[in-house]
Amino acid sequence: MHTIENKSSKKAWAKALAQAAQEFPSTQLQILCGKIPEGLRGTLYRNGPGRLERGGISVGHWFDGDGAILAVHFTDAGATAVYRYVQTAGYQEEAAADQLLYGNYGMTAPGPIWNQWLKPLKNVANTSVLALPDKLLALWEGGKPHALDLESLATRGEDDLGALNIGLPYSAHPKIDPKTGNIFNFGISPGLNGVLNIYKSDSTGKILQKTSFQLDGFPLIHDYVFAGQYLVFFVPPLRLNVLPVLTGFSCYGDSFEWKPQLGTQVLVFDSETLSLVSRGETEPWYQWHFGNGYVDDSGFIIADIVRYQDFQTNEYLRQVATGETHTLAVSTLWEVHLDPKAGEVQGIKEIMDRHCDFPIVPLQDRGQSNRETYLTVHRQGVDNRKQIFGAIARFDHKTETLTIADCGENRYPSEPIYADDSQNPQQGWIITVVYDGNSDSSEVWVFDADRLDEEPVCKLALPGVIPHSFHGTWKAA
Repeated sequence: MHTIENKSSKKAWAKALAQAAQEFPSTQLQILCGKIPEGLRGTLYRNGPGRLERGGISVGHWFDGDGAILAVHFTDAGATAVYRYVQTAGYQEEAAADQLLYGNYGMTAPGPIWNQWLKPLKNVANTSVLALPDKLLALWEGGKPHALDLESLATRGEDDLGALNIGLPYSAHPKIDPKTGNIFNFGISPGLNGVLNIYKSDSTGKILQKTSFQLDGFPLIHDYVFAGQYLVFFVPPLRLNVLPVLTGFSCYGDSFEWKPQLGTQVLVFDSETLSLVSRGETEPWYQWHFGNGYVDDSGFIIADIVRYQDFQTNEYLRQVATGETHTLAVSTLWEVHLDPKAGEVQGIKEIMDRHCDFPIVPLQDRGQSNRETYLTVHRQGVDNRKQIFGAIARFDHKTETLTIADCGENRYPSEPIYADDSQNPQQGWIITVVYDGNSDSSEVWVFDADRLDEEPVCKLALPGVIPHSFHGTWKAA
């Protein structure tokens, strides 16, 4: 932790994080330009850290901020938005005390050393969202999800989905099978050797099936590949030095050790039975996110990975919370060909050499061959060490071309979210929340998914600043 300072060298994006975000009630949104498409009906949900300080003391890492949810409801009457913090037990306790009380990924608990042992990590519910028929789940990979009201975002409390016992966390990257509606997810139970727990739920979120698999050491796994009949976990060569964390002398984020000699472990599971199909090993890399996966005609798994050469991304993301970054951490899009029966990588190649992250594909393409992947990228010519993403893009796998929507100087989009058109199955929309550092304001931009290089079809003004967020989802009406 450190005392907050204002530095004139900070970039425009830092202003979005400088103050704790302010909630706002359901508010009709002003249309700044264009019009809302008639077939865009449903809700955009986004989750990210809304508060990075209390009592003048900032958290240790961007991952430690309290989760706040934005909902933008698109109806025949226009668009309304609501923004609320997830009322976790830790959030409420710290709000009452007006000070930080808990440790987290990038910080130890303040105060005497025994606080590290008495206070568990705070579930900050800040990473992603899962929209179910009767509730919204705010996700954080170190614990259980929090259930919220789909309309008002009122927090109902932690949810065990019928099967999450003590020590079974529910991670931030669930995958929905578009053919069955089943939901897959995982969570890693901590220990000297972590345990990979895999869950299969029905479309309501209720867990129907689960299994566990003991890992070698305690790695950091944020995401995995859903490839139809297979679930694939690429375990990076990153291991937690457990002792400093257990004794309270260090936090998780400072205790992971990069060990490239271990290589990347490959674990393939059957999505029907959740049983292990194969395990193997390949060259070392680190990834936060995967684009898509599917099984080709030869029976191989094709998977898209946003690949870093090491774990420097962790330091870069820690610096984001301070408002000033200077660490180089470049990730590019790679394609892996994997023999699922043997667990062997048969080929791996870089398919896009531009720094990118937050890849998404349309829901109907998940687990199947897809032509387009949407991502965030840097604007042309910016210093990757000092800026965050300023553009979104569509990568065409068939032509290997990149179409870019540059948001303009000092404007910063969130992860692009794909929304189907309710009237035309051939039409889709890309929605992103843009922070405008020129005016210190936030807006919702809607693009034609096939025409990202054209102006947005609609821009909507939000009533307050939405700090840069992590992940979101679209729930059709």
